[in-house]
Amino acid sequence: MPNQELISDNLKLIESFGAKPISSLNEVPDFYTFKNGLMYSHRDFELFYKKAKNGTKSAIVSGFNASATMHIGHAAVFDTNLFFQKEFGANVFIPISDDESYVSLKIKTQEDGLRNSFVLARMMAAYGFNPSHTKIIIDQIYTNIYNIAIKLSRGVTLSEIRSVYGYTPDQNIGLHFYPSIQAAHVVLPQTFGFPNVLVPIGPDEDAHLRVCRDVAEKFGYVKPSVLHSVFLPGLDGNKMSKSKNNAIFFLDEQKEIKRKVMTAFSGGRTTVEEHRRLGGNPDVDVAYMYLKSYFLADKESIHIYDEYKRGKLLSGDLKKMLLEHIEARIDKFIAKYNKVTLEDLEKIILRDEHIDLKALIEKAGTFH
Repeated sequence: MPNQELISDNLKLIESFGAKPISSLNEVPDFYTFKNGLMYSHRDFELFYKKAKNGTKSAIVSGFNASATMHIGHAAVFDTNLFFQKEFGANVFIPISDDESYVSLKIKTQEDGLRNSFVLARMMAAYGFNPSHTKIIIDQIYTNIYNIAIKLSRGVTLSEIRSVYGYTPDQNIGLHFYPSIQAAHVVLPQTFGFPNVLVPIGPDEDAHLRVCRDVAEKFGYVKPSVLHSVFLPGLDGNKMSKSKNNAIFFLDEQKEIKRKVMTAFSGGRTTVEEHRRLGGNPDVDVAYMYLKSYFLADKESIHIYDEYKRGKLLSGDLKKMLLEHIEARIDKFIAKYNKVTLEDLEKIILRDEHIDLKALIEKAGTFH
C-alpha cells in the first residue's frame, strides 16, 4: 500500500528518534492539515502553540531546496505556515537553500541556484503571505547567514554529522558543513527578535532539526519546535520526485496537469464491470488520497470512500473530481503569480547592503 510505505518515515521518527504523534496533543489548531492527518508528528509543538496564543512574538521557518519548484506536496506545509501568519501574526522566514542544492550536486552552478531561488521567491510572493511579515533568505545574497553558521559550527562535531547523515570521507566538505547553515536558518528569527519558533517540515528533513535543537541551546538560543507533515505519494503511488515528474507542480500547464491526474495510480479494477461488481480500493487510490487530504470535508470524503468501495463510483470519477479541484487552485495561483512584480520581491528578499537585487533578478530572467 503506497501510503503505508511512505508513512513509515513518520513512524520511524516516533519510534526511533523521539518525536511524538500529533494525536498525543491535548489541543491542535482548527485547520485542515491537522484535522485531515497531514500533520503527523511533532517536537514540542504544544510549547509553540501555547506561546503563540498568548501573544509571544512568533515565527515560522520553512523553506525550499533550490533545485525544483513548488508542487502540491508542499501545500500542506505552506498552507499551515499561512494559517499561523493569519491567525497569530507569525512572521514567516523562508530559506531557499541554493548552497545546499549546489554542494549536494542537485544543480550544476551557483547561477542556477540563484535563478531557481528567484522563481521560488516569486511563487512565495504569489502564495498570499503578508510581505510585511515575510522574509526570504537566499544565502548567496544574504551572507550574514554564514556568520551565524560559523558560530554554531563550534558546537557540531564531524562524528555527529557522519552519524546523523551517514556522510563518508570521500564526500565534499560542503555537505558536512551544511547542517550548521541549516541550523543558522532556523535560529535566524531569534536574531530578529522572535523567540518562539516553529519549523514545519517533511520527515526527511528531521535530521537537520535534530542537529539544530542540539546545538541551539549551547549558544543561548531557544530550542525550536517542529511539525512533521506526512508524505503523500506521488501520482504513481511512489514518493514525489522531480526526476520522476510524478507530482503536480504549481507552474504546470493545464494540459500537463490533466495528463498527470488522469493517469494517476488508482484502486480501481481492471474493467468497469469488475469494478461495479467488486468495488475499488480507496486506501491505495491516489486521487482519493489527495481529495481527502486537501479538498473534502469529513462527511464528503467518507461518502466518496464508501461509494468507491461499493463500486458506485469509478476511478475515473474520482480523477475528474480531483482535476476540478486542482485546476481551480492552480488557476488562482497562476493568476497571482503573473501579477507579482520585481518590487514585490524587493520587499521580501533579505540581502546584503551592497547587493543590487533588482539587477540580479533581471539578469536571472525571473520575469521573462
